[in-house]
Amino acid sequence: MPFREINSKMIEAVVVPGQRLFSQRGAMLAYRGEVSFTPNLQGGQGGVMSMLGRRVAGEATPLMTVEGSGTVLFGHGGHHIQVIELTGDTLYVEADRLLAFDGTLEQGTMFMGSQGGVMGMVRGQVTGQGLFTTTLKGHGSVAVMAHGGVIEVPVTPQRPVHVDPQAYVAHHGDVRNKLSAALGWRDMVGRGSGEAFQLELSGSGAVFVQASEEKL
Repeated sequence: MPFREINSKMIEAVVVPGQRLFSQRGAMLAYRGEVSFTPNLQGGQGGVMSMLGRRVAGEATPLMTVEGSGTVLFGHGGHHIQVIELTGDTLYVEADRLLAFDGTLEQGTMFMGSQGGVMGMVRGQVTGQGLFTTTLKGHGSVAVMAHGGVIEVPVTPQRPVHVDPQAYVAHHGDVRNKLSAALGWRDMVGRGSGEAFQLELSGSGAVFVQASEEKL
């Protein structure tokens, strides 16, 4: 595990020769040792096609390649940080929420319309989240950012999970999502805009939910 949580808003990454990390540009706070930071022009493990896919998708958050030998402190905007361990599965996450991740993970882009049909496309328009979502697959660590901290909620075939789309951070596993309109408590207390939306996740996996409805 290359990431160690220093506190809720800062992590330390161990960089060793022959391995690399990727981080959001501007996320480096301090470092020790012989560490280099260079713009990532190749789209990571996914290669050029992955990079082009993210640009078309609007998922082109600038990344740095981090290499060398030493330790690096990462943080960004005072956001809370959650470290997620992948053990061969795929994490679906908005690109602007990525703080840092293992260079061994394969990057890709998924069209949300392919997971939930038309409702997946509507989700992007209504919630302000992209129609495309970044994917990270393999064995390794991912550090994501959120407002107010993150909780992991299991998703099982018997117990689908309904999430406020603005509170959604990421999910992993064999999970499908769809957007549904429903009268919610915001409408009852006068905070809604007339129609509330819920993101329903079903299948087997987990969803990460932040303690806020703010976008990064």
